[in-house]
Amino acid sequence: MAFRIIFLEEFGKAFVPKRAIPHLRMFLLKAGIPRVPYKFFGALFYLTTLITAIIYLLFVYPFLLQYSQLIVLAASALSWFVIQTLLATFIILVIYFYVDLQIFFRTKKMEEMLPEFLQVVSSNLKGGMSFENALLGSINPRFDVLANEMAEVSKKVMTGHEVGKALSELGQKYDSPMLKRTIDLMISEIEGGGQIADLIDRIVENIREVKVLKEEISASAVGYTIFIGAIVIVIAPLLFSLSFHLLIVILGFVSRVAAATSTVGTLPLTITQVSVDPNNFKMFSILSLVVISFFSSLIVSTVEKGNIKSGLKYIPIFLIGSLTMYFIFMNVLGFVFSGLIT
Repeated sequence: MAFRIIFLEEFGKAFVPKRAIPHLRMFLLKAGIPRVPYKFFGALFYLTTLITAIIYLLFVYPFLLQYSQLIVLAASALSWFVIQTLLATFIILVIYFYVDLQIFFRTKKMEEMLPEFLQVVSSNLKGGMSFENALLGSINPRFDVLANEMAEVSKKVMTGHEVGKALSELGQKYDSPMLKRTIDLMISEIEGGGQIADLIDRIVENIREVKVLKEEISASAVGYTIFIGAIVIVIAPLLFSLSFHLLIVILGFVSRVAAATSTVGTLPLTITQVSVDPNNFKMFSILSLVVISFFSSLIVSTVEKGNIKSGLKYIPIFLIGSLTMYFIFMNVLGFVFSGLIT
């Protein structure tokens, strides 16, 4: 393209500090992204610029027209910088959260495939292969992420790296205690000249026992999950909808009493209208249910899986279920309280 109008990659490289590039590359490699997406960062710059321009023209500039030109110029520059910086920071945090989740899921896939892969390695060793050839011969597409990582280890070994060093780099790459312990045990056995096949068999057996224990612990936490789910999906929406209709009933009763006392001027007390908007309480109820659903899903994930990231699947379940039941209870209780409200 002769006339380059957007310069996506150039802008992306300009806004990524050189000192951060190695750390960024390593972080993206953990998520399966082989290269730093400079074009994406450049597109992000244009996107935040467009959004900033819209916000500035619709909200900031009309407000600044009442001031002098010097103030408008200074405030425009400052507001543009602040808005675009905040937008870029928010989008980068969202992207970081997404990439971190991808790393987490890749790590979990590796841990799931690790026992089967080690079993194949052990079979190859018992068949007379060296450890390096056993690793290379165990690589299979069905192992997905683990196969790709072991392929990288094999490439390093074939290009002159030591087996222990290549495996150690893999163990440090991911935040997986299971993978790190397995690799450390294999390295120590290789350096000690022991029976690596027998060690791998014991490691596989131990990993499977740990997996069974985790499943038993998760099964024992089902009662807590059901209890929290019942509170979030049924009890909390019911209480908020009931409170909403009781508020309407009380407001209607107070308004009638206030109207009656205004016509009778001899009473020793005066009751006035209450300035409470039921719609504000309804909005508060919805926001409260969203917050409760979000943090309840994190609690359930921690109790059941032992970490927060595994419970992200509970967020839409709790959120949709809670809001759906809230609107159902609102309609049902609206019919029940219709006689009192009128």
